[in-house]
Amino acid sequence: MLYTFYLSLTDWDMFTAPRFVGLSNFRRLSNDPVFHRSLLNNLKWMAVFITIPIAAGLALAMVLNRKVRGSTFFKVSFFLPMVLSLVVAGLVWSWLYNPAYGLINVLLRTVGLPYLARGWLASANTAMESIIAVGVWRQVGYVMVFYLAGLQSVNQDLVDASRVDGASSWKSFRHVVLPQLAPITTVVIVISIIDSLRVFALVSVMTGGGPHNSSNVLANYVYLTGFQWYQMGYAAAIAVVLFLLASVFIVFYLSRIAKEEDHA
Repeated sequence: MLYTFYLSLTDWDMFTAPRFVGLSNFRRLSNDPVFHRSLLNNLKWMAVFITIPIAAGLALAMVLNRKVRGSTFFKVSFFLPMVLSLVVAGLVWSWLYNPAYGLINVLLRTVGLPYLARGWLASANTAMESIIAVGVWRQVGYVMVFYLAGLQSVNQDLVDASRVDGASSWKSFRHVVLPQLAPITTVVIVISIIDSLRVFALVSVMTGGGPHNSSNVLANYVYLTGFQWYQMGYAAAIAVVLFLLASVFIVFYLSRIAKEEDHA
């Protein structure tokens, strides 16, 4: 990381010696619309990743934690997307999103909704959201596994006592189960923040950041800037901002959790 910070203060094309330029690369960031768009897209990922996968993963864990027939099959089915490599997942979903013969548009036309069919990855209005949906599809099962593990340590006696005292299922979950899952939730949120900021493979495989940078993210912008445009100093500056952004969010969240525990 120290070497990356050093490179961020230079102008280097990977072929000649780095030339020191001070904070010029960081000043350039403030006027770079592609950087601004990429940063906004990363924040969109984060907003989605700390809400939808966590809520859906917890709900699935609560349902599948019960001893019901077929629960093992469903656990494996929901976790299976996480086993696929990001590159494979990106290629599969690129085919599903294909505007001409992709399964999604074919189904829409089959059920009489042809006006909803579109080039999901070819439009600036839907490309980012389409890729985020794939990320959510993978993340839900991952989060579910964390909560399934956490539910094994929940004190069932406290849950039973709350039900005897007349608490509804929702109140029992909210006031008894959920607080005991707080450590798991902390871990899941931190992982979700990191995953949302380091997203690269799905974007690179599915759109390359297009169309017109509408689906670009910081990690992909670092790659394009450094290894395709040979502006390694500027790429390093973007990487430094990405690292600082992740650090700030994680430290802020963990410090907030620590304060809440101190007040508890």
